Amino acid sequence: MTLSASDRPVLLLVDFQRGLDEPSYGPRNNPDAEENAMRLLEAWREADLPVVHVRHDSTEPDSPLRGELPGFRFKQGLEPRGDEPEFVKRVNGAFLDTDLESWLRDRGYDSLVVCGLTTDHCVSTTTRLAENLGFEVSVVSDATATFDRELDGERFDASLAHRTALAHLEGEFATVRRTDDLLDAVGGRDE
Repeated sequence: MTLSASDRPVLLLVDFQRGLDEPSYGPRNNPDAEENAMRLLEAWREADLPVVHVRHDSTEPDSPLRGELPGFRFKQGLEPRGDEPEFVKRVNGAFLDTDLESWLRDRGYDSLVVCGLTTDHCVSTTTRLAENLGFEVSVVSDATATFDRELDGERFDASLAHRTALAHLEGEFATVRRTDDLLDAVGGRDE
């Protein structure tokens, strides 16, 4: 896979927010997700490829992601720069009740590289909607992460929840890729 400025794939960074560091979320997999996302962000900027940031402004009264709380802020190193647009969502999908789709279409972008938090919630919902809307989507497995989940008293560790979410997306809604493969494709891999 090669990517170039003429291909114009959009790096879509979903919910890299400080509130998701709250201990109340429980154990999380992939502690390197943010570092990998920063590597991608640097490579996209260096190659002059488009970057879009998405943040969740929660309507839940006890959520650390509410707009007026410190947890709404971007994680350090993953903040928008210059003319990189930000879209604020109130639900799991970045295309619902935002101008993201029209922004992409107005510029002729049809390819997305998605990374962010959490794999099984906002990343998955955004990816599924993007594919349904006709976008070509790649999800970056090692620049996404999630938390332990529970159902009917059974606990599913974060790694299993993460890999299951990726398995649900692979081939049907997206191509699952790794950071280094994408960095090679844009010529920005650290040696």
